[in-house]
Parts: sequence; structure tokens; C-alpha cells
Amino acid sequence: RYYWDATLSIPQADFQEVLHDDGAALAWLLALRRVGIVHLKGAPAEQGQVARLAERIGYLRLTFYGHTWQVQDKSMANNVAYTSGKLSLHTDYPALHFAPGVQFLHCINQAKEGGESEVVDGFHMAEQLQREDPEAFRTLTSLRVDFTDTGTDYCDFMLQSKNRIIDVDSEGKVTKINYNNATRDSVLDLPLHQVQPFYRALKAYVDIMNRPENVVTYTMKPGDIVTFDNWRLLHGRKSYISRPDRLRHLEGAYLDWDEVMSRLRIVRRNVQGD
Repeated sequence: RYYWDATLSIPQADFQEVLHDDGAALAWLLALRRVGIVHLKGAPAEQGQVARLAERIGYLRLTFYGHTWQVQDKSMANNVAYTSGKLSLHTDYPALHFAPGVQFLHCINQAKEGGESEVVDGFHMAEQLQREDPEAFRTLTSLRVDFTDTGTDYCDFMLQSKNRIIDVDSEGKVTKINYNNATRDSVLDLPLHQVQPFYRALKAYVDIMNRPENVVTYTMKPGDIVTFDNWRLLHGRKSYISRPDRLRHLEGAYLDWDEVMSRLRIVRRNVQGD
């Protein structure tokens, strides 16, 4: 994997080429795996394109927000994403025990003012945390905290999970980030002596994430699809001005890494042979 900071030039690919050419699809999936984010250009600025892209791989991951979902400023919003406010850096669905691995976001219409997207490399930030504050890293890789999400969309849901903020494997290598402060439970189910160390460690990690030298900021245009690793990247959005004549509209979808890696192996075999 290639770790990066604010100097990253996000890899790009052509939407139509990815759909119809195995070589282009292979290059896209390899970059998605290595860098964690790829922009696809040239998709029609209408709903249904994330489903077409998902069909190129396999099938969509159904969640409590449906097979696909519309990111718009909505009255009576049940998710902060469905407002015009700022979205702090987060991963999606830490309230699930198995969060979706890959996310697609397709820009159908962009706000006239604001709405810039932000991403950071959570694995790289974890590496920085381990280097700068080993105790904080040990805390976030060992303590499990509760995430909850309750509401009604595709169906009623009442989610709860316990997750470490930073998951590591048996060798101590970072494998997954679980962090969304909007769905972190208000009750911290930890022994008293671990409460302050946890908050101190979490603040240290979030502070590293928000350093300007670590954040990549970009503006999506109609027809752009951003594809990214939801286990690795934290993403956010600046606030925007919502106007009836210029409504910001993104369509999103999820896949799991098992399906993505399966398709990567198939197109690599098709392109390179056995």
C-alpha cells in the first residue's frame, strides 16, 4: 500500500473505459487497493450509475439505507449527511460489526458554494500516531467502545457494536479504522481508570487527522464518481449553501472487499493470462 498526505494527486480513471475494458478495470482496482481512493470521470450526471459500476464488480452491499442512497439536504434528516452542515472526518458504519469495505459516491449536482470533500489516509495517520504517541496507539488498538445508530430509512434499525478505533492484525499491522463521532455512543462503557486515557488517545489521533498537511480537499463535479476504501480512509465534507435552484445531490453505494478482490483477480487473469 502507498501511504499519503495532502500532497496526494488522486488517481483518475475513465468511467466508460472501466465499464467496458478489463485493462482499465484492473488499473482502477489496483489503484483502489494500493492508494485507497480513485476518481472516475465521465459518468452520466443521473441516478443509477453507482449501480452500473457495482455490477461491473459483482453486487451492491444492502444496508439500512438501501442498495443505493441519495445524499441531499432533507427536512427531518435522520443522518447528518442529509443536511447542508459540515461532516467531520469519519468512516461509515462503525456501528456494524462488519462495515462495508468500499464506498462509491457519484456527484449528480454540486452546490454553488461550499460542499468540498475531504479525505485522510487513516492507516498513515495511525502510523504517525504510533510514532508520535505509542501509548495512545496502544490504547486505541486495545479498548473497544460502543457505536450506535437508530432510525428508519430502508427499514427500521437499531444498531450497536463494540469496536476498537484502530484494528490491527496479529503482527500489529493496521487493518481497519472504525470511527464516526456522530455514532459513537454517549455512554462510554469502560472502567473508570481507562476513560481519560481513551479520550486523550482519541484526541491525539483526531488532531493528527485534522492537520492541514494530512487532509486532501477536492470538489466533485457532476459526472464524477469517487471510489474509496471505507476501512482505511476517513472522509468528510465542508458545509454548503443549499439553494432550490442548485441542490447538491450525490448518490452513494457500498460493496464489500471480498467482491472487489474477486473481480480484481478475474480481470487480472483476463488481462495477464494464467
